[in-house]
Amino acid sequence: MERSTRQREALRNVIEGAQRPLSPQEILDGVQATVPGIGIATIYRNIKLMLEAGEIEVVSLPGENPRYEPSHRDHHHHFQCEACRRVFDVHQCPGDLKGLAPKGFKVLRHELTLYGLCKDCVASKRGTASA
Repeated sequence: MERSTRQREALRNVIEGAQRPLSPQEILDGVQATVPGIGIATIYRNIKLMLEAGEIEVVSLPGENPRYEPSHRDHHHHFQCEACRRVFDVHQCPGDLKGLAPKGFKVLRHELTLYGLCKDCVASKRGTASA
């Protein structure tokens, strides 16, 4: 049982430390630094347990595999880099969007995803453009 706890703690640390939603593969890559030999099946098993416990939540983007982030974070949105496919948190919110809904509709919540290039990919494109 200790192994499971150690593995789950490593997952928690990777997810909390990332400051952005992570795919299962990104979680695996991060956890392998402290728990060598851990496999993707163990990552998925622990993700399921952490979801059931309410420790993490799913970040779903159209056409993408789910990513995971801590569930205790305040309301925020996301940015997806179209080059590296990583997803980042956006902590600003445009606010009340009820005026965008059709007349007679009631907005209960909203999600907003921005798409573009992250700063690493912008810098990388600049470097290749000048070469």
